[in-house]
Amino acid sequence: MHRSRHRQYAAVAALLSIAFAGVVAGTASAERDHPAAHANSLWLAGKLKPDGTLENPNGGTLPDHGLMLDVLLATHASGDAALAAPIVKYLDDEGHASDYFTWGGLMQDPVYEAIVIGGAAAKVLVAAEVSGRDPRDFDGYDMVAETKAAIRRSGPDKGRVSDYSKNPEFAEFVSNDANTFGQALGVIGLAGADEVDELALGRLLSQQCADGYFRIFYAYIKTAETGDHVNPLGYKVSTCDEGKPLGVSPSDGDTTGLGLSALLAARKAGAQGLDEPIARAVAWLKANQTAGGGWGGGVGTEAPNTNSTGLIVQALAEAGGAGAETARGAAFLKSAQVKPADANTALGAEIGAIHYTPEAYEKAKTQGLGAVDTWIRAGAQASLALSEVGFHDLTQRKIPPPPTTTTTTTTTTGGPAATTTTTTSSTTTSRSSSTTTTTSASRPTVDVTTTQQPPPTTATSTPPRAAAQQAKQKTAKPVPKPKPRRSTSTPNPSGSGTPTNTVVTPPPTPQQPAPAASPAGRLGEYLSQRLIGGDHVEVTENNETFVDYDATADLVLALRVLDEQPEVADRVSNFLLRQESVKAYAYGTAYEKDSAVYAEPLAKLRIVAGFLRRGDDSASDLDATVDQLRTDLAGTRTEDGKFADRGEFADSDNSVRRHAWAVLATAADDEQPSAGLALLIKRQCADGTFPASMKTEQCDTGDPVATAAAVEALNGRKRGDSPSEGAPRDWSSDRANALVKAVEALNATAEDTAITSAVAGARNAVGLDVRDTAETLRAKLLADGGLPRPGAGQSDLVASVASAQGVAGKSWMNATDSPVTPAARLPIGDVKPATNTAATHRKLPGWALGGLIGLGILLLAAAGYGTHRHINRKAPTEGTRS
Repeated sequence: MHRSRHRQYAAVAALLSIAFAGVVAGTASAERDHPAAHANSLWLAGKLKPDGTLENPNGGTLPDHGLMLDVLLATHASGDAALAAPIVKYLDDEGHASDYFTWGGLMQDPVYEAIVIGGAAAKVLVAAEVSGRDPRDFDGYDMVAETKAAIRRSGPDKGRVSDYSKNPEFAEFVSNDANTFGQALGVIGLAGADEVDELALGRLLSQQCADGYFRIFYAYIKTAETGDHVNPLGYKVSTCDEGKPLGVSPSDGDTTGLGLSALLAARKAGAQGLDEPIARAVAWLKANQTAGGGWGGGVGTEAPNTNSTGLIVQALAEAGGAGAETARGAAFLKSAQVKPADANTALGAEIGAIHYTPEAYEKAKTQGLGAVDTWIRAGAQASLALSEVGFHDLTQRKIPPPPTTTTTTTTTTGGPAATTTTTTSSTTTSRSSSTTTTTSASRPTVDVTTTQQPPPTTATSTPPRAAAQQAKQKTAKPVPKPKPRRSTSTPNPSGSGTPTNTVVTPPPTPQQPAPAASPAGRLGEYLSQRLIGGDHVEVTENNETFVDYDATADLVLALRVLDEQPEVADRVSNFLLRQESVKAYAYGTAYEKDSAVYAEPLAKLRIVAGFLRRGDDSASDLDATVDQLRTDLAGTRTEDGKFADRGEFADSDNSVRRHAWAVLATAADDEQPSAGLALLIKRQCADGTFPASMKTEQCDTGDPVATAAAVEALNGRKRGDSPSEGAPRDWSSDRANALVKAVEALNATAEDTAITSAVAGARNAVGLDVRDTAETLRAKLLADGGLPRPGAGQSDLVASVASAQGVAGKSWMNATDSPVTPAARLPIGDVKPATNTAATHRKLPGWALGGLIGLGILLLAAAGYGTHRHINRKAPTEGTRS
């Protein structure tokens, strides 16, 4: 790995000069483009550590095994097998493959090797075959047998490549999160061993809709049917077509590409009756190619990208009959590859690398490489298409020899120009897009080995009589009864109802129901699984994907009030509090002019920071960030108490919600924003509610969400003692009366769960009982743990975040470690609410439910889910299925 870089770049430049000649001339060929694939393999191999590993961007103690296997497959496909030798040595010779397809490595205890991740086992089988090692003795395991053992032979998951436990004592702690990627890999791997498992192939075909596409996630649906395929709760695994009317079978380009490759492999291994489903998949892919030549993935990754395009072009090239489409796809891929002409740009040292989109590549020429794992994931997938070696041929090691071309290039390495003769011979590449599909920035990371590559927040249940050792712990700690650190587990698909641990890996579509899990836990898991890379939310606008910092802040506060996924919440908080994030979110860096600053982002970041427990290592940095936020927020406050943004994208709306956030953040620092509170009180309407905008000086009635925000602002104070029974001594009568009137006014009805939740959170903030409302809202949770928008049939991230206070049955101010807590509890002194609020609340099953964590997510959604100041305008970021 420590080769002379300037010599490597000279060789790569020579190769790419040939590879890009066709693109420049507008004559992209559908034939194998070895120079471009080889150049990418050289670049990929140069990113490996000396031991053949790649750092896991999600943290933890394990390397990114899935991505390493992708690099292995890519380098072999391009004919550069030698470059993958360190990876093969690490996995097989040094015995680390089992770290990936079992829980043994994650838990650092051999007892957990009894728990197998089916999709990961299948991917290891494919890698063993591609690398030329004995697949029946890889890291001491018979991977053919391991893969076949993961295929369920009876029950609701019959035929499914599944996550399971060989040890019955551990079975209840394993949630089967296996998806179609793992299913396809299982079919490919077994075909590579000249076997066709009819059950596995049949289950894969059930994931193809009549339109021709494959969905990625299995989905349980309620059924009146009886039999072995129905679990005790009355649910069965739906087919793709059965799930389509229920919104659980969205199309997925990546999965369709890999599914097609699996069908082709099975047919070559002797399976019959596959011509029609193969033809349907080919037709769907051809019909869904974009005008620019690329393809998108699935939900959240619809925009064309090199990751999806690489998988699809590879499959179409193997299937045949799509020469024009594969040629355009290859041209799309190469338009995102660093070229010799880029030598004098910020990417001059990265020749051969392939970015996630052509647009991201163009930006990187001035902004630099950025997150290297984004390029690795994109390149490993894209390179498969440039090599045009099908998965079955890869497993059979039928890789075309590289062309031999001698070219002369002139390179300058700090001195006189030197003429270098380069022979284009391939030495490396093969990449398996199978299990790891670099999902687009807006799509959550999906790994068929879910449990194996957890973000630092992953929790794993501890089996009985075993010394539980979490991934980041150094010492084992016996636990008498297994209890996951997070209560967001879902029941076993078998219907036992026993909560089982799952890894925080985001499935964007509903999966099996979890009627026995806690509502807060189910919603918490739904939210955590919607995070990209485990730490942020993204939004796509005009085919570009950006970090949505505002939605990310709202989501982490939702997790806080639910008291779920604490490690996820900490990780997301740390992401938001990085200087890069603070600058983008609160100051509009990269798209604002000098001196821009936004009050609401400053306020939300201050609240987010206040939840963090300060350890010795991070205390000083966190304190410095909090000081910065406090000082700059104070700088936005005018003499009349208004918090005024500055900048081209400043919030001219000046909503009550925004003002309330600023008042609460100021209270967190034990300051008394008397002018800010006084200005808020002046805006109260005649009936006690508050208007949506601070610009409204007189009104008869206002907005329930704004009123809920105002109630929390009026009753907030720095974390300290329990709420007082009467008005605090330092309160004015205006403040006390305004609070009471506002709470009394929150007695309307609404069908919108976000409004309901905002009101319930505000009422709980003054000590009122909202348990009945919470129960009503909890009953509305869908099978995947989320909640829908009004009138919609499937879960929505915005609506789900907005409903957290209602599901939790409390205000975020009453959440553990909240930096702002309620100052008073109703009734206050002699002033009492006009009605029995608890009784009234019970009469409103559709109304005072719980929790608008963002106190304005509803407004955010109405505005299009992300304004300029809420979005980091930078190159898209990518996820992965590795």
